[in-house]
Amino acid sequence: MPSPVDPRRDLFGAAAKYLLESAPAPMPPAPVVAPRLTLSALEQIPMSRSRARILENLESAFDEVYQKAKVENDPLKLESLQFAYTRDQLYFEILLDIRDALERRG
Repeated sequence: MPSPVDPRRDLFGAAAKYLLESAPAPMPPAPVVAPRLTLSALEQIPMSRSRARILENLESAFDEVYQKAKVENDPLKLESLQFAYTRDQLYFEILLDIRDALERRG
């Protein structure tokens, strides 16, 4: 003769099954691969800033510091800032020329 349904026994059975059976091992995290700056990766990056915008940003950054140094009346600091501005401007122009050449190539 079948036994009547006992909800408490079913509940204890489910709890015992849950607690006593081993859970599957969690999946190990996927390894993180850092992106590489290869030529193909660089070709996919859109060049959004214009040459004029980049050089204007450079000029405004240096102008603010230059004006503060002018107020302090420090000729060595002014000369150093002028040299740094000229050097950075040349660096940016070289990098922008490289960027333009890559854009024309692709």
